[in-house]
Amino acid sequence: MDIKEQLKDIKTQLRLSMNGAVSQSMREKGLVYKLNFGVELPRIKMIAGNYEKNHDLAQALWKEDIRECKILAGLLQPIDTFYPEIADIWVEDIRNIEIAELTCMNLFQNLPYAPAKSFHWIADEREYIQTCGFLTAARLLMKKGDMTERAAGELLDQAICAVHSESYHVRNAALLVIRKYMQHNEENAFRVCRLVEGMADSNMEGEQMLYNMVKAEME
Repeated sequence: MDIKEQLKDIKTQLRLSMNGAVSQSMREKGLVYKLNFGVELPRIKMIAGNYEKNHDLAQALWKEDIRECKILAGLLQPIDTFYPEIADIWVEDIRNIEIAELTCMNLFQNLPYAPAKSFHWIADEREYIQTCGFLTAARLLMKKGDMTERAAGELLDQAICAVHSESYHVRNAALLVIRKYMQHNEENAFRVCRLVEGMADSNMEGEQMLYNMVKAEME
């Protein structure tokens, strides 16, 4: 099958797996898509398993403004042809937290240039680009956790600044980075404790959230 036929075949499988109740539930929770078949993730992964990873197919899927197609794109995109400039195009196209989380998990964290790219995205002021930066960094911390002293310092500075963000998703992703950094070893945990110890009596909501999260993590 050529790419057009594969795309048609995938859409047929998605329609056959439609779940209106799931789609409605997502809309109620604020996950808005132009088209959402409500197909559950295990079924999407099963569909992906029927195809070889293919750059052209993944790119075609990503261009479809359909929830399941975007998820499949992240599962079917080969790493070696996913160049940094394409990663930037994709991340600029992300419009909700589900696609952000799944694309970071299925694709972005596995890129050879993921560490540098995550810092690049974190420095962006756009909500979902920044969120993807922190989510990718958190995934990298979960995988290996080690980074240079300078990189760790920069990441923590950015994450602590981001807890003041007006965006709920940016704040959550930044807190996740700090938590995963702490969980790597005791030295990291104490480093964060020293950074937040002065926030105990802060009247700023973000600093209170951060202080309470760190306190809970240490207990």
